[in-house]
Amino acid sequence: MNEGGFFVNIENIEAFVYVVYCGSFNKAAEALYLSQPSVTARIQSLERGLDCKLFDRQAKQVQITEEGKRFLPFAQQLLLTYQKGKYQVNQKKSPPEEFRIGCTVSVSNYIFPELIVRLKSKFPNTNYRIVTGITDEIVSKVLNKEVDIGFVRNVTHPSLQSIKFYEDPISLYVYEGHPFLLNERLTVEEIAKEPLVFFQCGALDWFRIHRLFENLDQPPNIQVQTDNSEMAKKLVIQKVGISFLPSVCVQQEVAEGKLFPIHVPETDGITMQTNIVIGHGEHSQYLNTIIETGKELIINRLAPASK
Repeated sequence: MNEGGFFVNIENIEAFVYVVYCGSFNKAAEALYLSQPSVTARIQSLERGLDCKLFDRQAKQVQITEEGKRFLPFAQQLLLTYQKGKYQVNQKKSPPEEFRIGCTVSVSNYIFPELIVRLKSKFPNTNYRIVTGITDEIVSKVLNKEVDIGFVRNVTHPSLQSIKFYEDPISLYVYEGHPFLLNERLTVEEIAKEPLVFFQCGALDWFRIHRLFENLDQPPNIQVQTDNSEMAKKLVIQKVGISFLPSVCVQQEVAEGKLFPIHVPETDGITMQTNIVIGHGEHSQYLNTIIETGKELIINRLAPASK
């Protein structure tokens, strides 16, 4: 685009949006797989074209200027329009023979076995390849087109559409015969004294669980810490301790009477959110099916635990 002699370079627009999103030139360079000087050059080129400063650079900190704030929504819209147009030009009319899905381990274990059945019934001629990893890895794979869609923690990225898929309540679970099953007025102090198996996946709401114990005189009695929900719930069943766990991962054990949810008022509203991340405008036929069938599936699975 050329207006009054100013050529709009979409790469410069992209660099600007990424610096705002990432908070620094270095982090934007990492996200774009560029050198820091390259990002700086693109920003400087954009500033010359706009005849204004977009950032105030003070030591290691970068602050967006008032001019930059006014330009940002237009830059975002330009980048989004370009990405959508690029996809429309390159998209295939028929669904791909292989649909590649990236997801966290918990989604892979507890959601996809049933979701894939729904997808196969809707797209019988499509094969599916599932890869697992942590959120940052899956986001990177979606950006690099190594997978078509990702299921991750609650994240945002300027080059991706991020859609809330489901929120999974985090509750305290105990084993059969535990004294808490007879206690109707449980306190945080009592929970802290019990042996705890602490499952933590790095999501923000897990820090809210930690904060339950911040004001106590004694730290909680954490016996085991793990990032594996399967290990955590097995240790609870074996009476090593009790644990705060996402409801979706204990559906079977609750139904079989091996684990029991305990209501702790202080944890009301604490959930683990999973989002879908996907390129803007991409794979709409799969995305619509996943949203429609996936949310219904999750609601049906979580309903028994919320009663």
